[in-house]
Amino acid sequence: MKRIHMKRTLLGMAIVVLFLGGCSKVLQEQPRSTYTPAFFATPAGVTGGLTEMYSHLRYIYGQGYYYNTCETGTDESTYAQSADQNFLVMDMSGQGAITATTSRADVIWNTAFTNINTASGVIQYGSTAGVDSSLIAEANFFRAFDYFLLVQTFGGVALDLGAGVLQFNTNPVATSVRNTVPTVYTKCIFPDLLTAVRNLPATARLTGTATRPLAQLYLAKAYLTYAWWLKNPNNIPTFPDTARVDPNGHDAQYYFQQAYTLATTAIGNPGPFGLQPTYYDVNLGSNDRNNEIMLYADHTQASQQYNAASLTYSNGAAPDNFSGWMQTFNYTVLTSSSSNGSWATVNSVQRASVQALGRPYIRMAPTIGAITNTFADKTNDSRYDGTFTTVYRGNWNLAGISGSLFNANFMTVNPGDPILTFLDAEPAQTIDYSNSVYKSAIGAGVLPGRADFVIDPNGISRITFPGLWKLGPYRTDNGTGLGNPNAASTRPYNIAKFSELFFIAAEAAIEGAATSAVTGAYANDGTARGLINVIRARAGKWRFNNNGNVVKMEDHSADMIAATPANIDIDYLLAERSREYYGEGYRWYDLIRTQEWTNLSSTYQICGSSYGAHTPQTVTRNIQPYLYLRPIPQGQLDAMQVSTAIKASYQNPGYN
Repeated sequence: MKRIHMKRTLLGMAIVVLFLGGCSKVLQEQPRSTYTPAFFATPAGVTGGLTEMYSHLRYIYGQGYYYNTCETGTDESTYAQSADQNFLVMDMSGQGAITATTSRADVIWNTAFTNINTASGVIQYGSTAGVDSSLIAEANFFRAFDYFLLVQTFGGVALDLGAGVLQFNTNPVATSVRNTVPTVYTKCIFPDLLTAVRNLPATARLTGTATRPLAQLYLAKAYLTYAWWLKNPNNIPTFPDTARVDPNGHDAQYYFQQAYTLATTAIGNPGPFGLQPTYYDVNLGSNDRNNEIMLYADHTQASQQYNAASLTYSNGAAPDNFSGWMQTFNYTVLTSSSSNGSWATVNSVQRASVQALGRPYIRMAPTIGAITNTFADKTNDSRYDGTFTTVYRGNWNLAGISGSLFNANFMTVNPGDPILTFLDAEPAQTIDYSNSVYKSAIGAGVLPGRADFVIDPNGISRITFPGLWKLGPYRTDNGTGLGNPNAASTRPYNIAKFSELFFIAAEAAIEGAATSAVTGAYANDGTARGLINVIRARAGKWRFNNNGNVVKMEDHSADMIAATPANIDIDYLLAERSREYYGEGYRWYDLIRTQEWTNLSSTYQICGSSYGAHTPQTVTRNIQPYLYLRPIPQGQLDAMQVSTAIKASYQNPGYN
């Protein structure tokens, strides 16, 4: 299938406020300094606007600092040794406060509204361009997509960007009025997604473009999220302040049911989408853009122009895909010895552009609980092995260093052998962390009879921790060397997966939606347990041991199903979501939707920030109710030409 090529460039034109919207873009198809109604009324205008909509995804997804706001501060992740204030404040553990200036949720605010305005232009004027209604429906999808992201993050936001509600705007506007949460859902998100479901094709017009199943997934998730907002089980405040009442007279139960029905319908009629046969296959670099991925922010190693970023180096800024750096520790510090008997240092794991390694940044680290509790079953469940890099293998030969080396216990190691292993479980023998003879250089330990250095699960720290394999780089142009490890990833950043339909339906069932049997390729009884067991059964199927680097044809699906509780509650479902989507940017949104953030993330354990620190410390976070919304960015407030009082009333409570 033909792929869409995207390139996005911002002009140097000053944006007075964000609501200038689509007036500051250059399209690859036809470079322009402005979008006008007349332009959108042409086929080229419609396709150009749509290309921009796919391109804008790169400025959010894969952007490492926004990625941090989705993970740091949850039960999955905390800050790491090299974290700057972007990461420290998100942890809410006394390292600084989230404010209108420090919150990196500004990435969404500064990107989404521009795209919304472009989408409104296509919707408003594109119907006269003589194009198929399915093209206009792509704009409906993206306008709803961005508003859904905004309303989850900030609460109610403006539907009028200066020219009227959901109208395309061409003039700078220095004022803004925020609509309430239910207004945003019922006036834009739901109608736009319903239009997208009705008019989008089942199969993408180009590889990676929007489809009916994708719109069904987002509409089901929007229904689910809005149902939780109406239910408000823990009395979390909203803003602008409004009664938790649906304008159409429906209650939370109605929307839970809508979410369930829509999600199970999409499961039963998947079109070209489906589950990959094993979890390993889902995030394997050589298998990118597989049929489980319904939406992604695309990149490519084939062309620097269409990658929209250098293929050889990155300074860590959008539109580069550099999220995978954040939870990568500096494995290049690891040393082995060229001498047997006295330690003659050789850096045995070189920085390389391969999925298990990539560029170290040390900004985020997994919590001990994520390793020991979330992924407690590392024998039957393949998802731990398909998520983390836990074995760091020697590759000194790719740097021109020949011969064998000596590692732990002065045992011989060759290229490809394990140099460091983060153990799956606490060993029976005591690890020698003294480093008195064997110099790992990172404070790793030694076990008798093992050539690799080791760190136990309770010994991971802010400076040494398993990397995030699933987001690691993958390239086919490394040749016989180390490749371009300082470049951003040229892989697509996955945004939406077919598997999430099962979680959405299961979550709605837990909250009381009436269930019914699901038919088709993924037939199950339609209960929360039945739906989750489709996912768990797949997780029990192995074809490759990633960290063992060996084929592993084993099927533990029966064990996985047998271990599923008879009655699934929301905490179990959230644990399953973490096992499935760890480190992919879902977690904060999952926890604020269900209002379980405080319950699950208020404390965590990790060891210190120095090499050799292997004593777990318990850290307490101060997660206040107002933090369930991010602050309106200071740049927006500064640009508004209104009184100080109005600016203060525009900001979410708690951040003034």
